[in-house]
Amino acid sequence: MGINAVEKIDDLVKVRHVLISVSDKSSLEDFIPDLIQSVPDIRIFSTGGTFARISAILGDRADNHLTQVSDYTGQPETQGGLVKTLDFKIYLGLLTETYNDSHQDDLTRTDAVPIDMVVVNLYPFEATIAKEGVTPEQARGNIDIGGPCMIRASAKNFLRVAPVVDPDDYQTILAEMKKNSGCTSLALRFDLACKAFAHTASYDRAIAAYLAERRFGEVDGCYSKV
Repeated sequence: MGINAVEKIDDLVKVRHVLISVSDKSSLEDFIPDLIQSVPDIRIFSTGGTFARISAILGDRADNHLTQVSDYTGQPETQGGLVKTLDFKIYLGLLTETYNDSHQDDLTRTDAVPIDMVVVNLYPFEATIAKEGVTPEQARGNIDIGGPCMIRASAKNFLRVAPVVDPDDYQTILAEMKKNSGCTSLALRFDLACKAFAHTASYDRAIAAYLAERRFGEVDGCYSKV
């Protein structure tokens, strides 16, 4: 199996394109305007409720900075938002390497852009299962698929992409971007990647533990406690 080794990277990467899809929308009202202040021509891609929240924050400026993911990919969201971000253009943008000519050709061929920052936090699985009377089917419905995939892809490519999973990190990121003319540093991206992988690992452990305590019955497709 061949390994795609990267031989040249940049310490500082300008944040020109950001993908934001969050369950926890706290602090977006501060984060979004400050992102635009750091990079006045920044383009934000977003989905569903996050798109609506950012649109409300930006008001008249939304058209200048905000794009619905479905408009970017050309694929409408599946009913209930089941499939929103699982698209070739998204993952090409996340995983592409700056100095890889083939990747750059792919971007041109698909009219895609490199995504420099991903701001994603996940469906509230643990909060859901902590509620009294929650059904296993309600729990299953709160297993996030697209979010962990984007987090892992951006964290893998921390050489170029900043993976952001915690609103508490917004101010640290903005301070660095202000200091570095709208860029993130390799050191920051590495730290964010470590946190991102820990985040998805914890999420998967919670799901595995919940399912391990149950069995799937043969009558009516019901779950029951083991």
